[in-house]
Amino acid sequence: MELQQFKYDNKIVKYFVIATVAFGLIGMLVGILMATQLFLPEANLGLQFTTFGRIRPLHTNAVIFAFVGNAMFAGVYYSMQRLLKTRMFSDRLSWIHFWGWQLIILAAVITLPLGMNTSKEYAELEWPIDIAITVIWVVFGINMIGTILKRRERHMYVAIWFYIATFVTVAVLHVVNSFEIPVTMFKSYSWYAGVQDALVQWWYGHNAVAFFLTTPFLGIMYYYLPKAANRPVYSYKLSIIHFWSLIFIYIWAGPHHLLYTSLPNWAQSLGTVFSIMLIAPSWGGMLNGLLTLRGAWDRVREDPVLKFMVVAVTAYGMATLEGPLLSIKNVNAIAHFTDWIVAHVHVGGLGWNGFLIFGMLYWMIPRMWGTKLYSTKLANVHFWIGTLGIIVYALPLYTAGVVQSLMWKNFNAEGFLEYPNFLETVTQIVPMYMMRAVGGVLYLTGAIMMAYNLVKTAKQGSFKAEEAAEAPALEKKKIVGGHWHAVLERKPVIFTALTLVAIVIGGVVEMVPTFLIKSNIPTIESVQPYTPLELHGRDLYIKEGCNNCHTQMVRPFRSETERYGEYSKAGEFVYDHPFLWGSKRTGPDLHRVGAKYNNVWHFNHMLDPKSTSPGSIMPPYPWLFTQSIDLDETAGKIKALRTVGVPYAEGYEEIANEDLMRQAKEISDDLAANDIEISEQAEIVALIAYLQRLGTDIKVNSNDQNP
Repeated sequence: MELQQFKYDNKIVKYFVIATVAFGLIGMLVGILMATQLFLPEANLGLQFTTFGRIRPLHTNAVIFAFVGNAMFAGVYYSMQRLLKTRMFSDRLSWIHFWGWQLIILAAVITLPLGMNTSKEYAELEWPIDIAITVIWVVFGINMIGTILKRRERHMYVAIWFYIATFVTVAVLHVVNSFEIPVTMFKSYSWYAGVQDALVQWWYGHNAVAFFLTTPFLGIMYYYLPKAANRPVYSYKLSIIHFWSLIFIYIWAGPHHLLYTSLPNWAQSLGTVFSIMLIAPSWGGMLNGLLTLRGAWDRVREDPVLKFMVVAVTAYGMATLEGPLLSIKNVNAIAHFTDWIVAHVHVGGLGWNGFLIFGMLYWMIPRMWGTKLYSTKLANVHFWIGTLGIIVYALPLYTAGVVQSLMWKNFNAEGFLEYPNFLETVTQIVPMYMMRAVGGVLYLTGAIMMAYNLVKTAKQGSFKAEEAAEAPALEKKKIVGGHWHAVLERKPVIFTALTLVAIVIGGVVEMVPTFLIKSNIPTIESVQPYTPLELHGRDLYIKEGCNNCHTQMVRPFRSETERYGEYSKAGEFVYDHPFLWGSKRTGPDLHRVGAKYNNVWHFNHMLDPKSTSPGSIMPPYPWLFTQSIDLDETAGKIKALRTVGVPYAEGYEEIANEDLMRQAKEISDDLAANDIEISEQAEIVALIAYLQRLGTDIKVNSNDQNP
């Protein structure tokens, strides 16, 4: 059989590798800055662009989409060419993909610190950037599917299945979750409201973890781990079960992020059931990876690549056992809104994604530069310091989560909350925040060692931009019979279509009833749209990232209703575009904060949090007192919200600013009566108006909330 000559494109892989390392170091550095601010708020240097609320989405986007995303593309472009015995479908598309992705990351680096964000976790980027992401993702997909169609290898190896599932599912998730109505070039409102927005967001958020941080890296595991171990994958049949069961079940699990919230109970229960079912396929994949090392365990002692990969797969197993356990309601009641969740996420992020990336880079770079790793000893030091970093990071946060949750729920013998002041539960865990930062520094130190090692490795070798290869052409003859899945592997278009069907079913079953059956979201007559001033205040709340530290969801626990007031109802959120339930309480829940403090208290709290809450780890926000809201945007905001169903009267936008100024004057006059002079258009006035509105649309308990 005649062999065809062709060349693999290593240059595109090289560029994605460089971006991976550079953005990895930057993303981790931003993470350490954030971690430091949790015990030293002054670490924001008094700048509005570096506060915790603004740089948290910068950190998550940098790590997920810049570090892990670029690593994913590097791993996919390298392995796919070799698994399919062909060059990528189009060099031009490869480079459009690379530079387009880096420009998207640059746009995130600029817009997020400026406060331009949607507030939806892992989807904070505003609408023009969302469109750019869609275009570049389609470019990636065309290049990938085109490469599969022109392959010289008849069967698609298991790694390719996971790459296909990643492309298809992320496309669906991103498009559905990103429906929004633009107000200005960098401001939009979510198309969905309240409970529905929360469901769509966590359907996206959970499955962004599943199909951006998990499935592509399972594909990478299935390629690079056997290569590094020089062993075949343990079980082909197990990989089939692993793949189809994982992608079908995962998509249903999103509601477990919303247990005990205002989401309908049936949706919460579905999320719990499917989350628990996820243990089986997840551990099937982990075991398939670890058992691939049978006969090669003696090499793990010396080979840093195998060390990283073993710990990565083990961390994947730990995270995918813990996730389903956290979806059990009585475990979730303790862990949710605490640092336990942060620890859980970082075991997956630092252990599974980070270590698998490190192992992949240590294996790939010497081969692309035709040399040996510069220093195996340094790579082993990186492994141990990185492992220590994960432990020092995670263990204090697990402890902090349990300690704080139990303090929240603790009642004394007289039946009163033992710690009624929320701040008491924060000051107790500050030392653990310090340890977390130390763990981050250790992990970053290891990554810097790796960067040095890889640069020295490249310098001692010679880069092969075009790697010569040969393979026989794909025969066109029809093959009859064989294992059913082997037949499916020869039909990439049908395979892709079946993948799409498998991932769509769960989303449709959960979302359609929540949107179409009104009894799922009982309306409350007294709930009214926000006033124009409150609307500006809400947008400032989003801009400053307040929902990174404060929730707006009082759960139906005695400890929460005693501390905050009446538990939250689904009908209270029908005009919330987007929802702001939050996912972490570094500060108290704010859903019932309206009318509990006077305007002067809120003014002083934002100017100097320690003046109202001694020991607070919240930074001051002095710029809110000197910057003014833009009255020219009011009409556009009213029109956009009317488009998505908020019942503002036709033409109201023409007189909205009159109402705004009337309410602003009431607040500024009240402050003036207490010897505080402030402009009626100051941002702080709008923010106070919003905070004073929260939770006041329905009759609530009169329990005082302690800051």
